[in-house]
Amino acid sequence: MKLRDFLLLVLVCLVWGYSNVLSKIVVGQWAVPPLFFAAIRFAIVIAATLPWLLPMPRPRWRIVAIGILMGAGNFALLFIGLQSASPSAAAVVIQIGVPFTTLLSIVVLGERIHWRRALGIALTLAGVLLVVWNPDGIALSTGLWFVVGAAFTGSLGAVLMKQVEDVKPLRFQAWVGLVSFVPLALASAAFEHNQWGSAAAVGWPFVGAVLFAALVVSVLGHTSYYGLIQRYEANLLAPLTLMTPIFTIAFGVMLTSDRLDARMVAGAVLALAGVLVVALRQRPASALLAEREQA
Repeated sequence: MKLRDFLLLVLVCLVWGYSNVLSKIVVGQWAVPPLFFAAIRFAIVIAATLPWLLPMPRPRWRIVAIGILMGAGNFALLFIGLQSASPSAAAVVIQIGVPFTTLLSIVVLGERIHWRRALGIALTLAGVLLVVWNPDGIALSTGLWFVVGAAFTGSLGAVLMKQVEDVKPLRFQAWVGLVSFVPLALASAAFEHNQWGSAAAVGWPFVGAVLFAALVVSVLGHTSYYGLIQRYEANLLAPLTLMTPIFTIAFGVMLTSDRLDARMVAGAVLALAGVLVVALRQRPASALLAEREQA
């Protein structure tokens, strides 16, 4: 990987890690309703990506489903979870999305699982269980259950996305924003109250946070990452994105006083090792043979 692209990936992971902690501050310390925060974020994403909205990618139902899963469902559950869960614990628990993606790929896409991926899944689950363990047994808090739900919806959306081809990153962002904003806005109106009053009480810091989340994290961050995917193999990029939970834990300790003890460190190491094993799985022999024939 070129040094410039590596530094870009480090910056993207840094932005994502900081965003996780910033979201905790918005919905936790500032008490801004989570569905409202997510809705405003996607409204800004729509405004920024509107020129790339048309034509609508096909099949239309799949794009709508992916957008709701990876946008409204994923962010709504994550933000609700962050109201009570710490960013550090959430950063580790959400790694369960890797086993979810693998298992859903087996069910939905008919992929096969080999012993190496099974080992990676086992390590990831062991790390997550260690993080949520206490002397009385496993205690997954309500907030972390929502984080697990966010991991599942994001994984299902990612699996469905494997069946969509030739969708430009900004067009994808535009449709995720569009199909996410409406259900989030309706849900916020139905289940939350004093949304604008809570945001107004925070003032300009909230404006800065939501602009950062929408423009820097969603539009610039994700678009830059999609560009890297087009230039490099996923097996190279996936392990490097493990910088994101590491940055999240570091920012959590610094900004939200997250507790970082030996059990948390051990759980994080196990979970990230499992993700690494899955990400570095061997490529199919048929793919390697095809590359040799082309060479």
